[in-house]
Amino acid sequence: MLKPNGYDEARTGDFTPVELGGHYAIIKQVTEMTNKNGAPMIVVLIDFADNDKQPKYHSTAFKNDDRQDKKWPFNGSKYINVRDYNDPNKTSSDFKRFCKSFEHSNNCEVQWMEGGNWGAQFKNKRIGVVYGEEENEFDGKISMRHSLRWFCSWDKVKDQKVPNPKYLPNKQTPAPQTGTGNINDYVNNMTSADEEEIPF
Repeated sequence: MLKPNGYDEARTGDFTPVELGGHYAIIKQVTEMTNKNGAPMIVVLIDFADNDKQPKYHSTAFKNDDRQDKKWPFNGSKYINVRDYNDPNKTSSDFKRFCKSFEHSNNCEVQWMEGGNWGAQFKNKRIGVVYGEEENEFDGKISMRHSLRWFCSWDKVKDQKVPNPKYLPNKQTPAPQTGTGNINDYVNNMTSADEEEIPF
């Protein structure tokens, strides 16, 4: 047999998933945007800190992604609505939890401002994160992936338990597989990432 086209570039599927539970993290970027309904939200990008059990996990995944249109790994990202889902006049508990976790982790207060780059104050600051299994549907297939579920303060990381799995609504049975989500959920060959290659 002749070597098939793309053989050298093919991925083996030998990935190390994010360990479930608490992690020490560094905030790489916070961006303000709007959700599909036009309501305010933020996107938080994180990487695992040097003292974490999986240091530089997401930056390594980004560095090793050889696609032309590569993006920061999905499971190193958290989309947070600013307003409460049921009452747009209230702040969402997820947003408040992120802000308080940031404040407690860095002994500071979130600075509020009109205009400008509000997200810049979070760059390279510490925070705790908690990972758990979450059901995902992609191309008609349902699987479980390891996702960033919520934030906590840096000093509480060691106390975090693995969350119960989160399932898609209206599903009768759990997903039959674990750890078979999008390839960006995982990383091969864990090595130190070069900060200069990160897009922020």
